[in-house]
Amino acid sequence: MPKNISTKIIPEKAVLVALYTKTQSKEKTEEYLDELAFLLETAGGIPVERFTQSLDKPNPATYVGTGKLDEISQYIKAENISLVVFDDELGASQLRNIEKHLECKILDRTSLILDIFAKRARTAYSKTQVELAQYQYLLPRLTRMWTHLERQRGGIGMRGPGETEIETDRRIIRDKISLLKKRLEEIDVQQAVQRKNRGKLIRVALVGYTNVGKSTIMN
Repeated sequence: MPKNISTKIIPEKAVLVALYTKTQSKEKTEEYLDELAFLLETAGGIPVERFTQSLDKPNPATYVGTGKLDEISQYIKAENISLVVFDDELGASQLRNIEKHLECKILDRTSLILDIFAKRARTAYSKTQVELAQYQYLLPRLTRMWTHLERQRGGIGMRGPGETEIETDRRIIRDKISLLKKRLEEIDVQQAVQRKNRGKLIRVALVGYTNVGKSTIMN
């Protein structure tokens, strides 16, 4: 007798990373991390650890210091964690350097939020809007090191354009953005026509006592 094959999706475990600086207190940072943990859970992940560091400002190369990156690297390897989420939006060089150092999937707050939108989009319009936002976010970050993620398709941060193939050619991405904008315009026109047509419909109400033949007249 064949055994039942489980199709249950195992939630992704992740660590969260944030800074407290001269302009952001430790208490405020913890508050933001609480929000980030909620977003991660909404996306289907499980926050298992937090890493914070006090700096005057984010390291322009690696966001946190290299010593803190080493600490994070040791932890994720020991705990077999493949996702690290940073509270702030990362620049292209930061993203590339962090991925090279940690050798795992890296998301920031913006990409996590876009992933949630992609997960919850239902209409053609909303799906197109999210896909457009994802490509616009991806365009300046095309130098990121995706090669080691080729075997990790799916999961948090990989919905939408990341689900099939990361197109690393700027011209292709720009063409895709133009196409999506055109598609949104077409949907806008279609919806305007539908609203206009609905306004032309004549509404009739049949009023009368029970069993006087309203259904017969309607039919």
